[in-house]
Amino acid sequence: MLKKKEFQTLADFRYQMRKFERFSELAVMQEGIKPQQYLLMLQIKGMADRDWATVGELAERLQVQQHATVTLVSRCEALGLVERRQGEIDRRQVQVHLLAPGEQLLQRLAALHRAELKSLQGVFEVPKIDF
Repeated sequence: MLKKKEFQTLADFRYQMRKFERFSELAVMQEGIKPQQYLLMLQIKGMADRDWATVGELAERLQVQQHATVTLVSRCEALGLVERRQGEIDRRQVQVHLLAPGEQLLQRLAALHRAELKSLQGVFEVPKIDF
């Protein structure tokens, strides 16, 4: 059985997580895009060792179905934020690349998110749970 203190720790952690999510949602919407579009661009930029991602990788990183990711990529593409390119080595592969307008928007939003995270330093440490 969990103790009251453990419930408090879990509840406080979840509350701080949700506050950050809400901050993020509002910041992103003020820039005229949807939160998932920001997250898509962030995952592309954050790929290790390259500047693009496949739809499958993005689906995994966003924890959504592949068909939902295809729709999300299409919407970002229509806004001129990303573009699909055929793989150079494997021509069957579709790569999703960040375009200059997407890069500029991502830089602005990421700077806001970094500042917000700095203000929450220590809050997002994984709570110690005794078993």
